[in-house]
Amino acid sequence: MSFRMSSQRIGAALRSQRSSLAQTVRRSYASTTGSNLPKGMQEAIEKDASLPTPDPHGDSQTTRLVNSQQPFMVPTYVRPPPMFQKGEGCYLYDIENRQYLDFTAGIAVNSLGHCDEQMSRILFEQSQTLVHASNLYYNPWTGALSQLLVEKTKEAGCMKDASRAFICNSGSEANEAAMKFARKYGRSVKEDGSKHEIVSFHGSFHGRTMGSLSMTPNPKYQKPFSPMVPGCKYGTYNDIDSINEMVTENTCGVIIEPIQGEGGVNVATHEFLVALRHRCNEVGAVLIYDEIQCGLGRTGKLWAHGELPAEAHPDILTTAKALGNGFPIGATIVTEDVSSKIVTGDHGTTFGGNPLGCRLAHHIVGRLSDHQLQQDVLKKEARFRENFVRIHQRFPEIVQEVRGKGLILGMQLSKDPTPIITAARERGLLVITCGTNTLRFVPPLTITEAEIDSGCAILEAAMAEVFEQPGHVEGTDGQQEMRATR
Repeated sequence: MSFRMSSQRIGAALRSQRSSLAQTVRRSYASTTGSNLPKGMQEAIEKDASLPTPDPHGDSQTTRLVNSQQPFMVPTYVRPPPMFQKGEGCYLYDIENRQYLDFTAGIAVNSLGHCDEQMSRILFEQSQTLVHASNLYYNPWTGALSQLLVEKTKEAGCMKDASRAFICNSGSEANEAAMKFARKYGRSVKEDGSKHEIVSFHGSFHGRTMGSLSMTPNPKYQKPFSPMVPGCKYGTYNDIDSINEMVTENTCGVIIEPIQGEGGVNVATHEFLVALRHRCNEVGAVLIYDEIQCGLGRTGKLWAHGELPAEAHPDILTTAKALGNGFPIGATIVTEDVSSKIVTGDHGTTFGGNPLGCRLAHHIVGRLSDHQLQQDVLKKEARFRENFVRIHQRFPEIVQEVRGKGLILGMQLSKDPTPIITAARERGLLVITCGTNTLRFVPPLTITEAEIDSGCAILEAAMAEVFEQPGHVEGTDGQQEMRATR
């Protein structure tokens, strides 16, 4: 109760500060009317006065802080101007106390929303008990989480032969483990090491470590760090006819996202996944489902492959993102057949399986396994799609298609969405992109229908600003702002 009351008081204080700040700013901007300011400057001021969350100016507190810190940070990201310091539910707040409705959930991570009260309590309690002791010793929570992942997976009718789990720290690490396990499995079949090839698919994203990057066939990511790990082959997503040529006797593993997140929210057909499973059986290769972004309730099932027949279930399943709701943790779930090929010393991790992360993930898996929550996800998908129909009717030449399932949805556009991202952010909505000209919607699973309607109304207003204003400026290089990956 004290946590909830404290959170409410903070939220009320922030709203009061924002309201006061907005009134002050508008009065200040209104006073410029009829002034001798240059026309361009006056227009910019008037525009900012009409926006609830205009990007911070060059002389703002945000910009000063960013400029003081940026010289010490390796420039691996291009970030927009706001700096966030607080989250609550489906909202983020920047350091100037402005509120943003978050349709990104930290890239499909914060499925239970920002700063969930129960999660905060567990972090506090466990941090006072035991944070880390290393994998040289047992702790109560690594095994408990592994057991829960296996049991909940099978209860949900997924991965019928799930048996054991390896706990790590991220999605890239989970896929890195999957690659090593597949290689070890292949060597158990052919001791000469000839059965070592890994097949992945164009449009996929499996991580940025050298192994996971080698399974991510995107020249933009791979070229600066080539050569890649040898033995990786790339097929065409949903092309059944190419499977036999790609997956051969030299294949030890096939990795695929049932729904590609970064690639554009592309959904694998049931027929394709069944055909992959059958081909893996024929050649003795393991089938790996990367559900790092699409799993743990995001599709309305515990796992995205939950609607597949058992004959198409994987040998290895990787997860992360929502597993920790923002705390770094990942897991690689395997069958007994795969696990039996792994011996002491084959793999390891210093921080993976720490009691703090595992206790937290144990709690989160329990909540994300809730059938009612998953049913609500499907209702919220329907609400999004209702709004998307209206937006398509207003912009029939821009909105080409909506893909995905549950609360991992992609709106395919005919034009670069970069200016939409900016216009939406300056109106209080955070949304990201993926693939080519695709808006990606991966909000917290706890989002309400009212918040969906509110966010879609902001999105529509942003699109109107971009596409219905005379002389609007579109992106020119096709590079999308906030092109975020795990």
